[in-house]
Amino acid sequence: MERFVAFDVETPNAANDRMSSIGIAVIEEGEVVYSFSSLIDPEVHFDAFNIRLTGISEDTVRDAPNFAGLWPEIGPLLESGILLAHNATFDLRVLACCLDAYGIDMPRYLRYACTVQMGRRCYPELPNHRLDTLCRYRGIALDHHRADSDSLACAKLLLDYESSGLDAAEFLRCYDWWTRRTVSQAP
Repeated sequence: MERFVAFDVETPNAANDRMSSIGIAVIEEGEVVYSFSSLIDPEVHFDAFNIRLTGISEDTVRDAPNFAGLWPEIGPLLESGILLAHNATFDLRVLACCLDAYGIDMPRYLRYACTVQMGRRCYPELPNHRLDTLCRYRGIALDHHRADSDSLACAKLLLDYESSGLDAAEFLRCYDWWTRRTVSQAP
């Protein structure tokens, strides 16, 4: 099994172009070997909806680093394996927006996989494939909309899928940071 880096972000408002929190869980050789989470000062306003959903507000992030201040710690982690997220295109887009906003470079193409897509293949009988639904179905602990818990649950779902015989390699995609889109493969 390759090294996967599961991540989840929470956002402060409907623009979904900044982070207020990030969670990361690293998977190697069939187990979670490292996890990390941090609040992030998005340096933008918070919507009431997002505060209710995540419990994160301007007061919560008052002493937290901004994205650029956190990047030296999370950048090497995110670049160290195949990115993995639940509804990956959302999290990848938010990450791309933050990179752009702070002028941070990232390799143009990165491989990723999405646990929603895998869940649809493994458990087609479910009414939906939201993170909370899949976790409840598989008995995985989840404190939903908390980036640390969501990223760890995403990692555990990958391990569950693989134990069911799913080959994650079939779900690998390539994300182009410049266009913020999935491409068939890096040129």
